[in-house]
Amino acid sequence: MTEPDPSAVALELKRLRRSVKVGFAKADGDLAPLVQRSDQTDARLDGPERIRWPLPGLTILVSLAALDVTLWQAAAAR
Repeated sequence: MTEPDPSAVALELKRLRRSVKVGFAKADGDLAPLVQRSDQTDARLDGPERIRWPLPGLTILVSLAALDVTLWQAAAAR
């Protein structure tokens, strides 16, 4: 087996490096819309969470309303 020419090896390494770089750029470009869509979905989900009623507060309001109706009915029955 003969010794490879250093300039040929360097040229092949350069081509290989370029192919890898192009492949990574293509993969990064393919993933960019997915990342953007994910960010938009996160932003869309954050909005309703801010305006959503907390469950304990809603429970207290319903309980107070039920107590008011019960007391009103008891007062009306007398």
